[in-house]
Amino acid sequence: MKRTGATLLAVALLAMPGLARGQARSEPGDDVPAVTPFELQRLFDSYALLQAQEFLKINDEQYARFLPRFKALQDTRRQALQQRARVLNVIRRLVNENQPEDQIRGALKQLQDIEDRASAETRKAQDGVDSVLDVPQQAKFRIFEEQMERRKLELVTRARQANRANNPNRQQQ
Repeated sequence: MKRTGATLLAVALLAMPGLARGQARSEPGDDVPAVTPFELQRLFDSYALLQAQEFLKINDEQYARFLPRFKALQDTRRQALQQRARVLNVIRRLVNENQPEDQIRGALKQLQDIEDRASAETRKAQDGVDSVLDVPQQAKFRIFEEQMERRKLELVTRARQANRANNPNRQQQ
């Protein structure tokens, strides 16, 4: 099971040469397909899932229970971030347009509600993941998540650097 997943991920990455060069979008005349942020996130989530199985030493039976819970945790976090970003954009617009304080206060309340709900839903999803792991695996999972977050930041940084190198005009933006 591990080898098949790793092979599929490698094929997916090789099928998108722009991703390997750090390009998020294809330029006019390029034969490289555009890679959307959603596609990049899906690829990274798949990579993280494969790495989790290896890092946590999850057997196939445990993996079958871990997989949906891990995906639920990822989805919960992603949805919370998207909701938070939407409300922050509203707040930014309200502040930039000098809207009345009561409108800003309402948006801030909405943001707090989203953060409270996200915290509870994330805790529930985390408990779901923990329910299929033993205590040492739970501890390793916390370490693993930190490593994956660091890895994601490194990849984003590298992609941005490659984009700047490939398109010098964008450096001034």
